[in-house]
Amino acid sequence: MLWGSTWLFIKLGLRDLPPLRFAALRMTLAAAVLVPFAVRAGLLRVGGRASLRVAAVGLIQIGVPYALLFAAQQWVASGLAAVLFATFPIWLLLLARALLPAQPLSPAKLLAAALGIAGVAVLQLPALRAAGAGNRSALGGSLIVAAAVLVALANVLVRRGFEAIPPVVLTFGQVFAGAALLVALAWTLERGRSATWTPLAAVALGYLAVFGTAVPYLLLFWLLPRVPVAAIGAIPLVDTMLAVCLGSVVLGEPIGWHLLGGGALVLTAAAIANGLGAARLEAQPGAP
Repeated sequence: MLWGSTWLFIKLGLRDLPPLRFAALRMTLAAAVLVPFAVRAGLLRVGGRASLRVAAVGLIQIGVPYALLFAAQQWVASGLAAVLFATFPIWLLLLARALLPAQPLSPAKLLAAALGIAGVAVLQLPALRAAGAGNRSALGGSLIVAAAVLVALANVLVRRGFEAIPPVVLTFGQVFAGAALLVALAWTLERGRSATWTPLAAVALGYLAVFGTAVPYLLLFWLLPRVPVAAIGAIPLVDTMLAVCLGSVVLGEPIGWHLLGGGALVLTAAAIANGLGAARLEAQPGAP
């Protein structure tokens, strides 16, 4: 529920805050909340070389994707953004096949990929039809899909060589590195853009930093050893549907045929992809 609500609060905050500065402040505050937990988990014992590798993955997982997501949501409805980002498990399957050994493309994986790509095409169809001068909806949708691909790539990279680093430390390192990149991007690209610090902007920022980033990750780390992997795999499906409902109820975003049809294709593909991942992990009791 917390992750599903983030799309709404991003949209609300963007009414008053420039996107890159908004994203940078979110991740900076989230890193500040996570740092005591990371220190307790062994942050100070991580070597310099490992820290650099964690930071590099953080740039791919947090820095660049969140710059794309916040910029894109200036032009894309929150519910549509959530559904497009829900393609993440499909890209994870395809990238795992390309970068990890012993990850063949089974018929089920190919079906998930085909459904996911078809869903993206349906979701983007209205924006592509309306593409023209001043219409950035298609660009925004493309940026969100690119962000999902980058996050999937980072997840594949994290599976290689980070097993000895505690999850909280790994998350803090990535959030911190991502925040540093976002601060640099905001300073470079948004210099001169004003921010209006309304109560709504402050609430959106605080909510996203604490309840949309730090708290869900801490809860997830507590949850992982206590529930089946298949339950964790259901999170993207639940939070996406919640994001669509919140966008419709709170922001009045329309739910047209393209969102229903494309969303059904994407979520079915994500369910297949998550099911395949859960089955593979649960077949290996020793897997982290």
